[in-house]
Amino acid sequence: MKIQDFLKHHGISRNPFAEEDAQTDAVFKNHCIDSTFHVGWDKVCGDPADPATSIVFGEKGAGKTALKLQIADSIAEHNKKNPNKKVFVIPYDDFNPFLDRFRDQFGGRFRRADKLLGAWRLWDHMDAILTNGVTKLVDECLVSGDGAIAKAKLKKMPRHLRRDLLLLTSCYDQSKSESMPSRWKQLRRRLGFWTSKAKFPFKLAIIGTILTGLAFLWMQLDHREMLPTQITDKFRMLEIPWWVFAIALGVFWIPFLIKAVMRFATSVGIKRRYRVGQRHLNPLRKTLMNFTGKDLLGQPLPNKDRTDDRYELLGKLQNVLEHLDYHGIVVLMDRLDEPHLINGQAELMQAFLWPILDNKFLKHPGLGIKMMLPIELRRFVDRADRDFYQRARLDKQNMIPSLQWTGSALYDLANSRIGAVSASGQTPTARAIFDESISDQRLIEGFQTLRVPRHLFKFLYRLLVAHCNAHTDENPSFTISAEQFESALAVYGKDIEAADAGVGV
Repeated sequence: MKIQDFLKHHGISRNPFAEEDAQTDAVFKNHCIDSTFHVGWDKVCGDPADPATSIVFGEKGAGKTALKLQIADSIAEHNKKNPNKKVFVIPYDDFNPFLDRFRDQFGGRFRRADKLLGAWRLWDHMDAILTNGVTKLVDECLVSGDGAIAKAKLKKMPRHLRRDLLLLTSCYDQSKSESMPSRWKQLRRRLGFWTSKAKFPFKLAIIGTILTGLAFLWMQLDHREMLPTQITDKFRMLEIPWWVFAIALGVFWIPFLIKAVMRFATSVGIKRRYRVGQRHLNPLRKTLMNFTGKDLLGQPLPNKDRTDDRYELLGKLQNVLEHLDYHGIVVLMDRLDEPHLINGQAELMQAFLWPILDNKFLKHPGLGIKMMLPIELRRFVDRADRDFYQRARLDKQNMIPSLQWTGSALYDLANSRIGAVSASGQTPTARAIFDESISDQRLIEGFQTLRVPRHLFKFLYRLLVAHCNAHTDENPSFTISAEQFESALAVYGKDIEAADAGVGV
């Protein structure tokens, strides 16, 4: 029999268990994202108006990515209701670009992934987060339509905040659609940030060159036929050697050359210490030339191996966002096991993650980091020494040691998904697709052995397919028998054991 006929019989419009990844799960994103929550939801999400860090450990398929999407949806809803006190969301779940650029910085010195990740520091995490945040903010400033920031709002920004935004763009903007200099110029025009003072040394050099050249040419001309004899005699007395013109030319160019050398040195420092991004020296130098010495005096830049400058740069980003009605930042960190350099290895995940577990950063005012971490990292936390606990202070980070699901919670989840795709006027339930000989308690006990939503969905999908394959269209059966349920559950239990051992899916 056809599975569509089975589902239609129970008033279900589509198979609610076909998807396994929340990122591509249309049923979840369109129907369940704002109604079906894990019991630990309140602790993980917290109050969007006052962002706080949360750390969640969960096995594959436990719903970490679903939690991340629900947090983002909750914040989006909060922003709609509170347009003057919004929260800025920074995704931090695609680590491959940062790790690739980080590896390029070291060349062939660190071929082994463990040694390479051993050199990863907290400021690298902060640079990566700032990169994603600044790039997203610049996108919102430059685009038009929904999600764009009004030009009037940008031009009303105090000059020091416009300078800070342009400085952050110079250091961190990593757009894939346009080059940084091009986006910087567009943003400068949109902000109304004039750079005439910064260009004064260059203008002075050009004007001085023109005047010196004209004077030199004038001295080389024969003026006897053009001027009276008395004036010609005076010109002969005023003959100036060529090296005087060379010195005058140098005087005009020295301010510009000094500034260019200083900006080049700054660019070299940023390129070397900004290890997770890509910066080309000449475009960066040209961009920095648009700032006066006064603009850059005492300003933090990512050109040193330390976190102090990054904290100040993060504060600058927060100040800019606050003027744009964003009064908090939430960083969504997920998929730590997926980068090709880490490839699911627990030791490499630990080396990459450990630097960010710093209480000073995790408790930074106005910042909340939502970490969705693989359960394999729990054993490293349990074995950690006293120094780690003093630095990380996990007791203050809203930590959920394991994203567990009870059999009853999974039963309710199955009902929610079935109800989400019910046909018009129908109220189907999970109970209805099973034979009455299977008690509710047995269903809950069976679901308990599946542990996480992904295994529940896989199991029910296989069960539905196996049931429909076992019956013909002429002799259909619209309930799943106890024997078939127990048989499929036993087989899937072995698959779970194989997956836990790392030899199955």
